[in-house]
Order: sequence, then structure tokens, then C-alpha cells
Amino acid sequence: MKTKIAGIHHVTAIAGDPQTNIDYYTGFLGLRLIKLTVNFDDPTTYHLYYGDGQGHPGTILTFFPWPGAAKGRIGAGQVTVTSFAVPAGALDYWEKRLRDHRIEYKRIEYARSGLALVEDGLAFSDPDGLQLELVRSPEADPDRAWGRGPVPLEYAIRGLHRVTLTVEGYERTAALLTESMGFRLADSQGNRFRYAVSSGQGSVVDVLCTPAARPGRVSVGTVHHVAWRTPTDEQQVLWRDALTLDGYNVTPVIDRKYFHSIYFREPGGVLFEIATDPPGFAVDESGDELGSHLVLPAWLEPSRAELEQVLPKVKLPIAKAD
Repeated sequence: MKTKIAGIHHVTAIAGDPQTNIDYYTGFLGLRLIKLTVNFDDPTTYHLYYGDGQGHPGTILTFFPWPGAAKGRIGAGQVTVTSFAVPAGALDYWEKRLRDHRIEYKRIEYARSGLALVEDGLAFSDPDGLQLELVRSPEADPDRAWGRGPVPLEYAIRGLHRVTLTVEGYERTAALLTESMGFRLADSQGNRFRYAVSSGQGSVVDVLCTPAARPGRVSVGTVHHVAWRTPTDEQQVLWRDALTLDGYNVTPVIDRKYFHSIYFREPGGVLFEIATDPPGFAVDESGDELGSHLVLPAWLEPSRAELEQVLPKVKLPIAKAD
């Protein structure tokens, strides 16, 4: 293909209790709940979307909460770490915030000679065990932050920085990334290989080769899939055609209301999605109203009363005044 992936669109994971999830990601991490809806494939389950003020692609982390479900297992064939970007100078603030909330963490530092920087950050887990990082990013975009949450704007998360894929062997995954999706090998260190599609944040993927790792099991506390950005529906069709020709078993285009999606598994077993940037999250509520009430696609509106009885009651965050 003549085009290439524009970076990470979103990451989708599995949570346990929806209220605990909402409180953590809006109350502690300071993200905005930008959409309260349901899993279109299983409408009795919420689909929670978090991001910056408007839910720009590249800032979005989403969850399917499965109350009472078993813990998953983090392992091979998964996105094992989801990393957020924070501004230079923000790590001291976040380190104190983690301590104040009695959340265990460790300081991380990856020497990246090929990227001409030393990347540092903080590694910790959410209440369900999902592995997260806050990474100091010189490219952190000040327009990709939520300034009306509990975290001061100068320290707020600026969207996704990268994801880490854990696979048994990296060669075929690397071939997909570089030969088909437009990534380049930016650096490597031991069994960690870094690929970048551009110099901006949210455009990096680390491939961690761990031949002895047990296969992951998708359930609470694990990532379900990672979605990559493409700017238009037309480009998405080209992606589907090209991936199919390369031998991948790609789904038809699926309408997710806020974007259109295709799905396939990369050679290491990680579920990939390619999602369009448009139409965005303001198609069914205004920018000020995002995440303030349950929204349903038109085909589920006749079942609203029934779904509201089945879905757990949740208390939604209230944004600070401008």
C-alpha cells in the first residue's frame, strides 16, 4: 500500500466492576468519560470510553466491564502494557499522586539509543491488574488533555504513547508492521524491538519477544485488542483489500457508530483493529454532554428500558466548571 497507519486509534480492555473502573480512570488518572454506551455485540454489557476532552483518536482507552468474571492472564498473544504520554516535568507529580493513593509503582527507564533519548516513566496496574505506564513524552500534545478533571492541566495525560505486544517470536509480527503497515524499526534492546510509524506520540509499538511466556487469557485485567488509525473509509477499504491479499482473515467493515472497523489477528495472536478517524463521538451528543448519560444506537433504542434494568447502576463524574 502507498499509505501507512497513522498511529494508535484506541485500546480496548476488560474490566470488572464498572463503577470502580469509572472512579479510577476519571477520578485518579483524570481522563474524561467521553461515551457511556453498550457493547454493540453484547448490549447487556457497558462499553466505557475514556480520552481527552473530545475523544480524539490516539487518546482513547475503552473497557467492557464484566462484573463477576474471572481474572484474565496476561501473557503471549496480547497487548501487555498500555502506556500514556505525560508532559516533561510531570512524573514527580504523578509519583506523589500514586503514593498518596497507595498505589504500588516502579520507576522505569529504557535507554533508546536509536531514538536518541532516555525514556522514563512510571509503571503500575489498575484495580483489575491491567498493566499501565505513564511515560514522559517531549512530543506530548497540550491539546490532547482533559483540563476539567481532578488532575491539573499542566500534568494531565496527553493521550496514548505506545503499546507493548508480547509474542513468542517477533519476525512475522515485525514483517506485518514494517512491510504492510508502514512502521520502521526504530531501536532494539535485548528481546524488545521498537517500531515507529512517525515521530509523534501514539505512533510507537514495542514488540517483546518471550518464547517461554504462557499464552494470555482474555478476561478481567487484560487488553482485548488494539486499534490503529486510518483517516477515511476509502483508506480502510484499501487496507482490507491489501491485508486479505497478504493472507490475513479480515472481517467485513463493521459500523461502530463513532468509527468504522475491520479486525484481524496479527501473526503473534494479538487482535488488531483498523478504525477510521471519523465520524467521532459528537454524532449523538454535543461536546459538552459527552459521557453524561447512556447513549444507544438507533437499533437498540426500543430496548432502552429493558437494558437500563439489566445494566448496573453507575454514578458518573461531574466535570469542573471552566
